[in-house]
Amino acid sequence: MNARLSFLREIEATLAHSSGPRRAEMARHLTDMFLVNAEQYSDDDIAVIDDVFVRLVATLEESARSLLAIRLGPYAKAPPKILSALACDDIIDIASPVLTQGVQLADATLIKCAKTKSQEHLLAISRRKTIAEAVTDVLVARGDQQVVLSTAKNSGAKFSRGGFTILVDRSKDDDLLAACVGARPDIPPQLFEKLLNAASEVVRRKLMAEIPHARHVINRVVVDVTEQLRSKAAAQSSQATAAKAFDETQKLADKSEIEKLAAFAKAGRFEATIAALARQSNMPTEFIERKLREDHVEILLILAKAIGLSWQTTKEILEFSAGENPRSPRDFKQHEDSYARLSRLTAQKILDFHRKRERPPAKPH
Repeated sequence: MNARLSFLREIEATLAHSSGPRRAEMARHLTDMFLVNAEQYSDDDIAVIDDVFVRLVATLEESARSLLAIRLGPYAKAPPKILSALACDDIIDIASPVLTQGVQLADATLIKCAKTKSQEHLLAISRRKTIAEAVTDVLVARGDQQVVLSTAKNSGAKFSRGGFTILVDRSKDDDLLAACVGARPDIPPQLFEKLLNAASEVVRRKLMAEIPHARHVINRVVVDVTEQLRSKAAAQSSQATAAKAFDETQKLADKSEIEKLAAFAKAGRFEATIAALARQSNMPTEFIERKLREDHVEILLILAKAIGLSWQTTKEILEFSAGENPRSPRDFKQHEDSYARLSRLTAQKILDFHRKRERPPAKPH
């Protein structure tokens, strides 16, 4: 133990004055020492080593951090602080081994990464052996198509009812996801029927083949959907002219409101922009103001896409949400690419999820 403590003191003493290669060597030596002797360490010993790891990793170059993540990520007794630091690294090659295999990684760290990091980070989380409901809630709400499909395919992933609701909503017009979600044995019966109602014939046939015991449910839904389509066809012929007139009137009103919102954003009118965004999105004013003041780019992009704002207006909103920390052209290019990839339907579904969360609970009678 004295030799180990001596090495730790050496790290503490030389860290500030050592070169990159020397720090990488110390990291390798410390990792070797830990992996070989971990069973002998007390909790206090591990806490000390953990603190040294955290101090050391902050000075390491990318290649050294990546090697450390590969070696410590799968280890069941890896120190928790260094695991969290590596998992939250912006570079996915460093974060991925820990996010995917880190047994000791706390759900709070996974949720933080899922809320703030890239889609590649979310994809790594979706591949974990087990995933708690609180984590999958974030993955299916914020993840892109690949992330959501990977999460739905993971038999070790647990979903809340709210998470399943988002999965079912995002399965519309996505046969691959619909078949995957419908085949999960833990999907609530009511949501299974909702998924079948919107599913294509291809998906229904696939589920019927894969889940024989659900055949009667699928057949009943098919009959119900057929009857609904016949009833709609009869009613729509008499309502078509009125519906078309209403749609055109509504589009003119929406266009006028969007133009006003764009003018407020361009002029930098903070309060007016908040009010207009709240009206158009049917979200609480407090929610809009909070996301603008926090400069929550992901939510702002989803909000703008959901209500049909142009990229120019969205950019102006992002400009004054940044406050005293103006964004670089590179930042705006990344945000524009994300905005272009985001479908309006997906944005509306995610916004609806937030709308339900922000809605105050009903008062008991």
